[in-house]
Amino acid sequence: MELRYLAALQAIEATGSFGGAADELGYTQSAISHQIAALERLVGQALIDRPGGRRPVGLTPAGSLLLGHAEPVLARMRIAHTQLDALARGGARTVRVGTFQSVGVRILPGAAARLAKSNPDLQLEIHERPDMAALVELVRRGGIDVTFCGLPLPDGPFATEELLDDHYLLLVPADSPLRGTTVPLEALGGMPLVGCGRCVAEERVESYLRGLGVDLSFAARAEDNAIIQAMVAEGGVAALMTELSIDHDDPRTTTVRLRDWVPPRRVALAWHRDQGSPLALQAFVAAVRGAVLSWRSGVRSAA
Repeated sequence: MELRYLAALQAIEATGSFGGAADELGYTQSAISHQIAALERLVGQALIDRPGGRRPVGLTPAGSLLLGHAEPVLARMRIAHTQLDALARGGARTVRVGTFQSVGVRILPGAAARLAKSNPDLQLEIHERPDMAALVELVRRGGIDVTFCGLPLPDGPFATEELLDDHYLLLVPADSPLRGTTVPLEALGGMPLVGCGRCVAEERVESYLRGLGVDLSFAARAEDNAIIQAMVAEGGVAALMTELSIDHDDPRTTTVRLRDWVPPRRVALAWHRDQGSPLALQAFVAAVRGAVLSWRSGVRSAA
């Protein structure tokens, strides 16, 4: 059994197609088909469910069972490849970092600046995704070294360090009559809002408010924080956004605190525990801690 067979099985599960797996791994589609056929002959069972037509392919129960055993091996091999590559380059160190929009703007630049001073030989390779779950999956598979994420995480081979509670504020136009007040949660039910298109943390908040009898009404949804803030600035809508997601220097908008508690977004770093704690990772985590403290100080000063 060859590792490339198992990597092909994993890529098919992730992409839902032989073509997608080929693109991810840099093979031709026929090569992926041959690898899966060889793997199925070795185990003596069908591993891929092929529904036909344009429907995505998936794994059979046997395929899922085998992949569950194979994924830790594949992750360890990817980690080993990265570390061996650094060794071959004479110790030049690269940290592959996953990030999403808000921390990529507010926290990561400060961390990178600190690293440039304290560890000038350390390079960052940035992997940005709008979906935090996709970043965590990259860590699990050994595709990146560390990622910013939201807690809680799914079960997996993760080590984590919690960074901050990212609290929700109500963003309104700068000339809003709500400026300088606090808003009760029940008042949110009567406001037209702009929401985030794909945000697990916001979904949790919506569910929490629904449990309190507060149903939010959305005039629009967008995935880009700057778009959401620009729509609020034009008037007629507000937005529930976390402190990290807001450009507090934008004079067109202002923030209003909520009178009652809302579950914050818990922001953390996560990495694959099987890679140990290499010096490059330790340096990055320390730089992020410093950047978080600096950002918090800046927000308090602005407030």
